[in-house]
Amino acid sequence: MQTSLHFCCLSLKSTDCDQIQFLRLWQHCGRGSMTDSEYSFSLTTFAPSGKLLQIEYALNRVAEGRPALGIKAKNGVVLATEKKVTSPLVDEKTLSKVENLSESVGMVYAGMPADYRVLLRRGRKVAQQYYTTYRELIPVSQIVREEAAIMQEFTQSGGVRPFGVSLMIAGFDDSGPQLFQVDPSGTYFGWKASAIGKNHVNAKSFLEKRYSEDIELEDAIHTAILTLKEGFEEAITADNIEIGIVGADRKFRVLTPAEVQDYLGEVE
Repeated sequence: MQTSLHFCCLSLKSTDCDQIQFLRLWQHCGRGSMTDSEYSFSLTTFAPSGKLLQIEYALNRVAEGRPALGIKAKNGVVLATEKKVTSPLVDEKTLSKVENLSESVGMVYAGMPADYRVLLRRGRKVAQQYYTTYRELIPVSQIVREEAAIMQEFTQSGGVRPFGVSLMIAGFDDSGPQLFQVDPSGTYFGWKASAIGKNHVNAKSFLEKRYSEDIELEDAIHTAILTLKEGFEEAITADNIEIGIVGADRKFRVLTPAEVQDYLGEVE
């Protein structure tokens, strides 16, 4: 093998070959059969399997995150997530996973909190700029496109890494209730109901069985709680889940712990 590699090296020195010839010769020397793992540190290079492995790793991080879900009803949208306090010394008021992007749009995530904060600030800035320019609330689909664009940009730029989060974005505009999911690759789709984070496969299966086209917002809130409860590792309380809703009034808001407790009492 060493003799073969030595011969190839001599050939490379003595031949003024272009890039394609170089790659072919390199493969002939036994270096072209690289495995996917050898591409794992490159963000902008496709592995032989056709994957960008850094994006795969980002998706793995999302799959380990706290579960979150969204359900679109005929008169609104609900977002729900598990919120776990890691220490009794943490001020719970500073922990929030469901937040407003604008008056009519809210967002929840699964994955890395710090990455989420960057996208949250970006989304709020876009919404404010739109309102300043047009004096009306930004359409849900437009703010989704803006968030997806920056996430996609971080899959093809040097010196950066993909965002380790997936987003669920809910809102109400002239098109009615809207629910979108955005993944680390920048891919986004509209959904009737979806789940991200830990146990998202089981959560989606549960939603498929429970969802109906004519579901009301109140029923959607109950379904969201039941879906979270299916994968919960401890007793579900108003302190360890968070719910946000938007209705026909086009005002996205996060339910208070007292309101969440009332809904928990209704599903038990």
